[in-house]
Amino acid sequence: METQNYSNHKRYFAPHHFIYLPLLGFLEIFGIWKIFRDEPNQTLWILFSTVIFLLIYLTLMLRQHYALVLQNRMVRLEFKQRYFELYGKRSDPVEAQLEFGQLAALRFAYDDEFKVLLDETLNNNISADQIKKSIKVWRPDLRRV
Repeated sequence: METQNYSNHKRYFAPHHFIYLPLLGFLEIFGIWKIFRDEPNQTLWILFSTVIFLLIYLTLMLRQHYALVLQNRMVRLEFKQRYFELYGKRSDPVEAQLEFGQLAALRFAYDDEFKVLLDETLNNNISADQIKKSIKVWRPDLRRV
């Protein structure tokens, strides 16, 4: 398996990203094109295009919402557990100072880098992207949604 790093840490679900959504996109473009080309059935094509748009919207919103809410809760729990293991105390005061993106980015660092990057984040408020770019040895998360 390939080593995970900043340039390859994104994940795709092929049937969704490369088949279903492009097909819906094509159908939406086709429907809009037909609105202007098939005037006798213009109302039908407007309805078709509206339904396809709603399918795209619902697909993107629901798919993302459920998975991300659960994933975000798990990332917070992981941070709490890891912080307790490394520092022997509750993470609530520290967690309150971090944005979720920063907290999530810290997951990719091994323990030694985690401590350094956490201190730097708390002292200098560096962004999640800067945290990710600062990681020298990535701790892969291959089970993300």
